[in-house]
Amino acid sequence: MVRVGGNGRALDTWDAIYDVVVVGYGYAGAIAAIEASDSGSDVLVLEKMPQPGGISICSGGNVRTAEDAELAFAYLKETCAGTTPDDVLQALAEGMTEVVGYFERLASVNGAKLDSRLAAGNYPFPGLDTFGYVSIGEVPGFDAAASYPHVSSYLPAHRAAGIRLFKVIEDNIAQRDISVWLESPALRLLTGPDEEVCGLVVGTKHGELRVKARQGVVLASGGFEASAEIQHQHWQEKPVLLAAFRGSTGDGIRMAQELGADLWHMWNYHGTYGFKHPDPDYPYGIRLKRLPDWIPGRPPRSDVKMPWILVDQKGRRFMNEYPPYLQDTAYRPMALYDPMTQSYPRIPAYLLIDQEAHGTFPLCSPTFNDRELSFEYSPESLKDLEDRIVRRANSLADLAAKLGVEEAILGETLNRWNASCEAAEDVDFGRPPPSMMKVATPPFYYAEVWPICSNTHGGPVHNARQQVLNAFKEPIPRLYAAGELGGVFGHLYLAGGNMAECFVGGWTAGREAAGLEPLQ
Repeated sequence: MVRVGGNGRALDTWDAIYDVVVVGYGYAGAIAAIEASDSGSDVLVLEKMPQPGGISICSGGNVRTAEDAELAFAYLKETCAGTTPDDVLQALAEGMTEVVGYFERLASVNGAKLDSRLAAGNYPFPGLDTFGYVSIGEVPGFDAAASYPHVSSYLPAHRAAGIRLFKVIEDNIAQRDISVWLESPALRLLTGPDEEVCGLVVGTKHGELRVKARQGVVLASGGFEASAEIQHQHWQEKPVLLAAFRGSTGDGIRMAQELGADLWHMWNYHGTYGFKHPDPDYPYGIRLKRLPDWIPGRPPRSDVKMPWILVDQKGRRFMNEYPPYLQDTAYRPMALYDPMTQSYPRIPAYLLIDQEAHGTFPLCSPTFNDRELSFEYSPESLKDLEDRIVRRANSLADLAAKLGVEEAILGETLNRWNASCEAAEDVDFGRPPPSMMKVATPPFYYAEVWPICSNTHGGPVHNARQQVLNAFKEPIPRLYAAGELGGVFGHLYLAGGNMAECFVGGWTAGREAAGLEPLQ
């Protein structure tokens, strides 16, 4: 066994020795491993869960691309609102112009077909029209549902896109001499006498092992959306439900902090509002079915109808239920804290629908990467789940009683909303007129809604080379981060941007670590 000196320093002996050790087997960790291996390094990938994929495999599988790096940089600079250095954003923007070519290289391993298209950014910032998406459209002979039955995507119409992308990545890993240890969490980073990272303590079925990393360690272990402890220290709103993956517990953050890493973007997460499952043992919140995004200043889609409004615990409407990017910022108005009552009067809030709209829009979209769960998407299964979540009230008085609000206040709320629908103008919160539908015809239907975190952006600060930095902006020697562990988005998110980070940050970190002179 390794002898460990003071402050976690590893001294002389090891259970295993590799050149580059990657922590986390999602998109970012896999890409870092592929690039380090292709650069000539002996690579180990550590994954603490029984199955690989992390939260990456739950994604829609659409990775952001850009036609022009300078335009992409201009957009990213605005969307990050001064929270991320220019050179870091420039590196991501330039990388986005290379993603399609990189996909072509990966897809050659199994003949996968690419889908590529233009798609504007989410907000009216300079450069929004330079962006696009690339995804894996088809993998010959691959059955996603059979191969990954434990994965349920929040985009059922494109359910397998994220899975197909992971299949392509796994096939690339398999073609290389890359070691993968599942159910092997990284526990602590180890440093040598000169403070360089030189290895890790790893938990395994056979006990703790010490693994040497002769060139470097890449932390790609995701965020902290499954850590209530870290959330409570950085977020005002409570509780926030986990969306999809319970392995993201902030392990990489803690390990980097022990070596003095600075943190950024801890307050900002990618989230929405949604439902609690009726089974209290179900570990995830249930996001709403995704609606198309719309860009302020441009005409909203006329074919998108949203049959509900949200009201607080007094029965008053409090937000635009259809913000420009529903899956990113819709939770934010729920964060209000009332010091008079020492409570969050919008957690939970209530979603209201009338008889005319009931059943016209599938509300629920379960998402997870979890071997203990399964969900087969079908109209019948979605309706069954919705019927267990959405409750009925026969009249306005019945609805007010069941919500525990004053009937007069709730009646005023509905009358004002219905008048706004007739006028095709939401004077209170600016909801797009084409989306507006009355809540007027009893019986009414209601459900509690809660903030839901899809994934976090906070974590260790890194530079344009993906080196983890300490509080004085100095690189911690031989330590890198990639993906959502310390993502660049500190204010507003760009759809598909985290996945672009996984690829650009992953290939950068892998190449950088593999380019270091090995420790002796």
